[in-house]
Amino acid sequence: MNSKISSILISCIVFIFLPSLITSQTCQKSCGNIPIKYPFGTGPGCGDPRFQPYVICNNQQLSFKTHTGCYPVTSIDYNNQVLYINDPSMSTCACTQPSKGFSLDGNAPFSFNDDTVFALLDCATDSSPIYKSNGGVNSTFPMCDSQGAPVCSLLYSCQAISRLNLPISTCCVYTPVDLGPAFEMDLEKLHCSSYSALYGFNGQELNPQAWKYGVGLKYKFNFNNDYPDMCESCEKSSGVCGYGGPYNSFLCNCPSGFNTSNDCFLGSSWSNSFRNVPWQTDILLIIALGWFMILALM
Repeated sequence: MNSKISSILISCIVFIFLPSLITSQTCQKSCGNIPIKYPFGTGPGCGDPRFQPYVICNNQQLSFKTHTGCYPVTSIDYNNQVLYINDPSMSTCACTQPSKGFSLDGNAPFSFNDDTVFALLDCATDSSPIYKSNGGVNSTFPMCDSQGAPVCSLLYSCQAISRLNLPISTCCVYTPVDLGPAFEMDLEKLHCSSYSALYGFNGQELNPQAWKYGVGLKYKFNFNNDYPDMCESCEKSSGVCGYGGPYNSFLCNCPSGFNTSNDCFLGSSWSNSFRNVPWQTDILLIIALGWFMILALM
């Protein structure tokens, strides 16, 4: 075979295999400045399929999606399995604004974290279902937590919230357990114009300006809340846990961009003592195959 034909064949082989050499990991390990670990993912096929429709990475912004809106994720506490989000429409000590409320989808694998406190603001005392008349004296339904009175009092010490033009202060601490099985907080039905949510006092219980405003959402890996062994092995091999196929079976997405059904270590099914770097293994295999084809055609 002359040198010209050989050069053409080598060029073709390089063009065929070059994309494999430069393929990057499909499932990323971060979204913006937030680390991404199981059960979350940065796109379809990444993480756990049950969580993929609700936690979305778009243009390096991690968001949480429900039927009431799309909310930026501020942080994730992987040790305690809590995801924290911010609702830009809710009221804080710095700003009071109208809101439609916040709700979780009924089939979403999330629940409100016990530390989350909701406070309903600017509710109509004559028509809101959280108020009732008892001999001309207003009293609250059990959904208003009497132990939340200090929270309401401190919220109304904020200049923004104190400007609400109300005959009396209407602030009702709305505990998550009372949101019902659908976790629905519809402010229109409750005849309230706004709400505030916080998940921590930041060590300054008497200073509402320093509180951690937002919503904490608890999640579980599965019924027994056990971290999947296959996912743990995948992550130890620099892989990212994902899924694929018609049954959303487990896949380990490796740094080379390829998926495996186990982990990214070569020979892990034979021996745990000999393990190669994943991307080096892929490149060596491709180069060897390329040279074999060249020699076979010469």
